[in-house]
Amino acid sequence: MALIDKLLRRNTMSEVANAIEVNCTTGEVTERPLTAEEITQREADAAAFAAAQAEADAKAAQDAVAKDALLTKLGITADEAKLLLA
Repeated sequence: MALIDKLLRRNTMSEVANAIEVNCTTGEVTERPLTAEEITQREADAAAFAAAQAEADAKAAQDAVAKDALLTKLGITADEAKLLLA
């Protein structure tokens, strides 16, 4: 399998996750199963990313509600607000 195919291939839940190490000096490619510590770190990183994404989504939703409330309070549309800020 070509190197790019290995790098882009996604592991499914039924596959063992692999680490691909590329020696840039020699071009040697080594593929090996992840260690238990690497799997634990991978899961922790995925959970942290999911939490950060959920927080960002909640903030964006809160900002949208606040923006709509302000526009309603001012009695203008979003297009009218853009005109004022241009």
